[in-house]
Amino acid sequence: MTTAKTPATAPEQPRPSEVPETTALLEQHTIGPIPASERTGTARGVFGIWLGINMLPLTVITGALATTAFALPFVWAVLAVVIGNLAGGVFMALHASQGPRLGVPQMIQARGQFGTKGAALVVLVATVMFLGFYISNLVVGAQSLQGVLPSVDPTAAVIGAAVLSMAITVIGLRLIKLIIMVSAVAIGLLVVASFVWILVSGVPDGALGAGAFTTTGFVSMVAVGAVWQIAYAPYVSDYSRYLPADSGARGAFWATYGGSVISSVLVMALGCLVGAVTEGDDVVGGLAALTGGLSTTVLLAFAGASALGNAGNVYCATLNALTLAETFRPGWLPGLRARLVTSGILHVVGAAVALAASGGFITSFTNFITVLLYVLVPWSAVNLVDYFLIRDGHYDVDAFFAPDGGPYGSWNIPALGVYLIGLLVQIPFVVLPMYVGPVATAIGGIDLAWLVGLAVSGCLYRLVAGRARPTEPDVRVAAAP
Repeated sequence: MTTAKTPATAPEQPRPSEVPETTALLEQHTIGPIPASERTGTARGVFGIWLGINMLPLTVITGALATTAFALPFVWAVLAVVIGNLAGGVFMALHASQGPRLGVPQMIQARGQFGTKGAALVVLVATVMFLGFYISNLVVGAQSLQGVLPSVDPTAAVIGAAVLSMAITVIGLRLIKLIIMVSAVAIGLLVVASFVWILVSGVPDGALGAGAFTTTGFVSMVAVGAVWQIAYAPYVSDYSRYLPADSGARGAFWATYGGSVISSVLVMALGCLVGAVTEGDDVVGGLAALTGGLSTTVLLAFAGASALGNAGNVYCATLNALTLAETFRPGWLPGLRARLVTSGILHVVGAAVALAASGGFITSFTNFITVLLYVLVPWSAVNLVDYFLIRDGHYDVDAFFAPDGGPYGSWNIPALGVYLIGLLVQIPFVVLPMYVGPVATAIGGIDLAWLVGLAVSGCLYRLVAGRARPTEPDVRVAAAP
């Protein structure tokens, strides 16, 4: 059900008789503010979500880069993983603390910095990135399943995983949260068991010390860990927006930070170990070979986690797609029907791309996602500086949905200018297979683009914020409908 267009500057909320009870099976809310009466989420639940989100074979493959692509010894590889995730997790979790205060999805908040139409580009990039995560997990999940059951048709595996994800997404965030929390416990125990199995079975002499420490390899792996965390920034508030406004911000930060960093480090460390011991770059196959009799359980669990947890990627992609649609239909507040239709379309499109993927798809798609991350880094810096240093968390949330953008306008030119500069300054530092920036080349191929983008965008926005802010001070937080 969708509501009519608004007559003035704020979206018309459903009348009390039209608002389903919070116990309804299907989640009713989409991009609108969550009413205070339904802010029943807990920090423990948020921690469980973020503990489970990273329990995927894709995380293992990412961790293995340290000992394969960057040829670091195991200890140095794990240290780089820890440092990168600890650093990147701070930026990501700071975004999570915005959800309880404002009660809307993460990318809706971008309108407070860039204007209602100015934020559209960032929302589009985030939508494509989340859909990319969904596609990547379909491909890697199918590979995990085939590692156990070679006779399984990969087409059937992808379609089955997509259907399962769609069924979960239909219910909404409550079921997604429950499934990911259960997955966190199950996969976490299996990851620990895999560590023990590999170490007890005997690691070949010299395997853990193979390779050599290089500054380029170490800093590059730190960047991988940091960017892995920052990639979540565009949707962390999607999961924390159901927390109470008066007490949820601090809990959202620590629950998100702790859950995501712990799970990322644990699973990436397993990838470092598999990469160090296995010859070649078939990480999933190497994990199967190293875990022996445990391999069937591990790979089946990973395949299941990829299918079940993938619902979270499409859920957030759906919210972003609806945000983008509302940009061009101001005042329209999408409801349950719009969420289901949009989610169905995204599932079909993602599955079609996954089915068409070639053998080198993961590598090519990872490079594509990396480019999108470069695009999102300046947004993250501008958003955090505006929220914490300029406005201290005070926004007129109703104005986010106003046809004219209210005090935020349709286009915030100074903020968009800072964003553009934040993109441009990263180019000399970029490290990609198809292009390496001149500065990155001069310093040995170290990728510092993300760090430069954050620093320059944040500092520059702080300098121009006086002009970027609306003329009338805005201090009203969204009232519960």
